[in-house]
Amino acid sequence: MRRALLPLVLMLGCAPWNQPQNQPLQGENAPLSAEALGDDLYIGLAFSGGGMRATAFAYGMLQELQATQTGTPNGLLDNVRLVSGVSGGSVMAAQLGLKGPQGMQGFRESFLTQNAEARMTTSALNPLTLVKGIAGGVNGRDTFGRTLDDTLFHNATFADLQRSRIKTWINATDMANNTPFLFSPETFDALCSDLSKVRLSEAVAASAAYPLVFTPIVLQAHQGKCTYREPDWLTAARYNPEATAAMRAHARALESYTNPEEVKFVKLLDGGITDNFGTTGLAVERARAQVPYAPLTAEEAVKLKRMLFLVANAGVSRDYDWTKKVAGPGGVNLAMSIATSAMSAASRSGYDSMRGELRLWETELIEWRCALPLTEVRKLRGTTQGWDCKDVKLFVGEVSSAALPTDLRDQLDAVPTRLKLPEAQIDLVIAAARQATRATPEFNGFLASLEGNTVEARIETGIAAGGRRVTPLN
Repeated sequence: MRRALLPLVLMLGCAPWNQPQNQPLQGENAPLSAEALGDDLYIGLAFSGGGMRATAFAYGMLQELQATQTGTPNGLLDNVRLVSGVSGGSVMAAQLGLKGPQGMQGFRESFLTQNAEARMTTSALNPLTLVKGIAGGVNGRDTFGRTLDDTLFHNATFADLQRSRIKTWINATDMANNTPFLFSPETFDALCSDLSKVRLSEAVAASAAYPLVFTPIVLQAHQGKCTYREPDWLTAARYNPEATAAMRAHARALESYTNPEEVKFVKLLDGGITDNFGTTGLAVERARAQVPYAPLTAEEAVKLKRMLFLVANAGVSRDYDWTKKVAGPGGVNLAMSIATSAMSAASRSGYDSMRGELRLWETELIEWRCALPLTEVRKLRGTTQGWDCKDVKLFVGEVSSAALPTDLRDQLDAVPTRLKLPEAQIDLVIAAARQATRATPEFNGFLASLEGNTVEARIETGIAAGGRRVTPLN
């Protein structure tokens, strides 16, 4: 019996564990601050997970923003200041953050229609696939991560991302703390690790490391190799009974990174398990804010008039495969069904949480603006002409298959969560995302709220931008 078990035990040790590559911190991590712009429009985007389907869906939404004429070369894309990505959505988020609107050029051909599974072990008929999955994961960083570098990022690091005009959040899941893991200076300060040297492909691979399919991406905690002082918001979250459970959990995770008795290595999996919209960064920004207008600068806060935050939800709206028979799911399918259910639940709670955070932020922003003396307004804004402290409207919308006709929604739900899709399905997802964006009431309300005739929306569904009743968050 022992001899019979020996080959299995040996195979169970064959998972391709990812050795940590993050370097100790020298000095301090610079903030991922986007370049301040003098615009009165601010757009934030969040891209959910869902494999190549999610990447294509995010791309389609960006195409629609780019096609909305505003008098600038790239339409509303030129007003994007913040992007957050999870799993498949993190590919598009990193590409946009790194290259800006120019990252759209050729993206379909260079990535979406390519086989991102080319280096991966995917065959369920291979017994080693199941064995490695049970052992910890089938594919290491040299599969999908290497493909990302070869096709898109070319070994770019967060130092390259620092020069972007778009603040970019890549989100994974910390397995031990059961919390979202944000690739941010604050997180890497707690790890005493240099974020600037981390490759974008490493962060995206961690964000997309679906359980069983991928082994966790591993980071080393370099305690004692830097001078770390915990941020004030973390101290407040520890002792403030009004702090949310999510913020207390995030604060506790950062604390654990500083304690070698608790954490020597951080193991990261798919960000969708805990936060499928990547809203943790927004919650952290608000929690640590020392001023009511953060994450904006004071200059941006007095110039802002309209803000749009769109969430691309590329998740499958329903899956009845297991409801038509008594048997199933089981084995690997059961594990994946559990992970999918967790991601769906995280999507719903994440979106509700984000709306609440933004609603509170808008109220605080208006109160701050209206308390400013006119001398300060003139200093920050350049003039008091046309100044209306209450003239701020915030629109938050979810772009999803729910806005699509039933037949198109069914076709979209049938697209598998893979990193390789036929071109016909890629184009279907892109077209569906564009149509879903046009049909999103908050997007149309945002367009209708813009002053003058600066926006010529390409509404192909026959619904004028102002043809829907939309209630802003205020």
